Amino acid sequence: MAKQFPEISPALREFILRQRIFFTASAANTGRVNVSPRGTDMLRIPGPNAAFYLDLTGSGNETAAHLRATGRLTLMLCAFEGAPMILRLYGAGRVLRRGGPEYTRLLEAEYGGEEPVGARQMVWLDIDLVQTSCGFGVPLFDHAGERPTLARWAEAKEKQEGLEAYRRLKNTRSIDGLPTGLFEEDPAEAR
Repeated sequence: MAKQFPEISPALREFILRQRIFFTASAANTGRVNVSPRGTDMLRIPGPNAAFYLDLTGSGNETAAHLRATGRLTLMLCAFEGAPMILRLYGAGRVLRRGGPEYTRLLEAEYGGEEPVGARQMVWLDIDLVQTSCGFGVPLFDHAGERPTLARWAEAKEKQEGLEAYRRLKNTRSIDGLPTGLFEEDPAEAR
């Protein structure tokens, strides 16, 4: 059944790259646990013990608040077609601020310098444990395509009052009231 590894092997990396969706799970010491679906088009695996994704503006910013509070983060991928498997990447996460040096470097290196509309931040995971399990209970699904709705929403929002105003209203605190740090200056970047 479950097997644990200290890092992402080449075969597991190939599995990750074939998937269409992944899930993030985070939590502070108290309050709600957050689980969010994400498209793998924004996910990158730069090495055997690291993963990151470009995070788009959404209705909340729970992951950022939880990473600031505890740093705990898990990414999970499931095979919805082909051979069954569940893959979990456990570790310590951190937010890379939009426009910061690390964000800018990764945007250029991994996304061709193209920032999608609605880009909010990147989320980096330093992986300390990789676990696979059977996935026998995961149903089969056919991929029908990507939804254009979030990009259209972000484009319209930018034309209206702007994404920054929306982020200030909806993305600075978690649903449990924890600060996300989205607009605070990062002392490491101020140097």
